[in-house]
Amino acid sequence: MNLLDNPLLELINVTDRNKLNKQLLVIIELINKKTINDNDLKTLLVTRKEKKGWEGNYVDGFIYEVLLQSKDEKIKDFLDKECRDGIVNLESEVEVKYDKLRELLCNKNFQEADQLTQQKLCELAKIDIKNRSWLYFTDVKRLPTKDLITIDKLWQVHSQGKFGFSIQRQIWLSTNKNWNKLWDKLGWQIQNNLCRYPNEFIWDLSAPTGHLPLFNQLRGVQVLSSVFNHPAWDIV
Repeated sequence: MNLLDNPLLELINVTDRNKLNKQLLVIIELINKKTINDNDLKTLLVTRKEKKGWEGNYVDGFIYEVLLQSKDEKIKDFLDKECRDGIVNLESEVEVKYDKLRELLCNKNFQEADQLTQQKLCELAKIDIKNRSWLYFTDVKRLPTKDLITIDKLWQVHSQGKFGFSIQRQIWLSTNKNWNKLWDKLGWQIQNNLCRYPNEFIWDLSAPTGHLPLFNQLRGVQVLSSVFNHPAWDIV
């Protein structure tokens, strides 16, 4: 593979989903045709990371996930030394750890990742989960901006750009903030009946865009509305 003239190195910081999806499809096709190996992918990831202004996106996340499956000791050593924190910078304003969430998302254990996400949100809001394991809308304002962005980016980067709070928020805005239309688009209701947890939700990448992470609609829309109006999204 000629890395010097490769479209996968272009437009590193694009946010246009169509362009990112094209990059992702190219990589998947190369892997399926066995015209790219783990060393090629490592070189590709390193070269992308060295581009000015690089911020890891879900194309980089996919490359990283493939490399995690490698049995090559050199690849494992590279990941341990150069990608210890993965693709997303695990920033926290309050020293909360997100390694386990990254691991679950990398391995596509979305149901466990969803449960852990809710636990982390409660931890960030300083809720004692022995007494309560969910947020009130008044708790949301206590969520640190950096942490909310970190959680959201982990979901995006390790779901091929399908999941995350900011993705849900974009869909909500596109429906003119119509909650019923949002439930339909997220796949959170079937024939106007809210889905039952957990069996009526989809825990893999076949789910509709924005399907995860979950919020309990039965408690109303105030909590999710507060999340969507959090100041974090002003700087994303």
